Amino acid sequence: MARRSSGVKNRRMHEVKLSDGITTLSPLRLGDAEEHLAGEDEALVRRLSGGPGTREGVEAYIWHCREQWDSAGPLRTFGIRVGTDEALAGTIDLRFAAEGLSPGQVNVAYGLYPSWRGRGLATRAVILVSRYAASEGAKEAVIRVEPENAASAAVARRAGSTPGKQTHGADGTRLDWYIRDLRTDTH
Repeated sequence: MARRSSGVKNRRMHEVKLSDGITTLSPLRLGDAEEHLAGEDEALVRRLSGGPGTREGVEAYIWHCREQWDSAGPLRTFGIRVGTDEALAGTIDLRFAAEGLSPGQVNVAYGLYPSWRGRGLATRAVILVSRYAASEGAKEAVIRVEPENAASAAVARRAGSTPGKQTHGADGTRLDWYIRDLRTDTH
């Protein structure tokens, strides 16, 4: 079950921590930049970032993510962490406002580094982040997947999403939508 950090009411949003006992989600920190760069592979670059990362670029993105947390902006990016040392296994983000979404929908995008794939971590992360999105008022989680990305479609289905419509991204890429009803999620 997802848990928010306990503590003072005025804690900054970027101190949110969600865990199911195996996978932990917490906002990205500057110290994650090296692990992120080391974990990037061609698939992550192509599907999520559009180009190989640089230390400066990753740090700038992490600062942007912190600003989004601090201002309660539409982007909430989490590091997917594993083990007592909370090793960074990948990232997952929520976009509460994005092109093509209806009111109440939140876009979910995730990526694991190659050495962490195939362990069920992405499914756990989607479930945790969906519970968080529900607690923030979202009604549906939307995962948009390129049809040839069978692994990502399988994650969406294992996390309780069902196939929805098909659209095209800005670059013309076909995207299959997977929808998870968050109105029944508990947190």
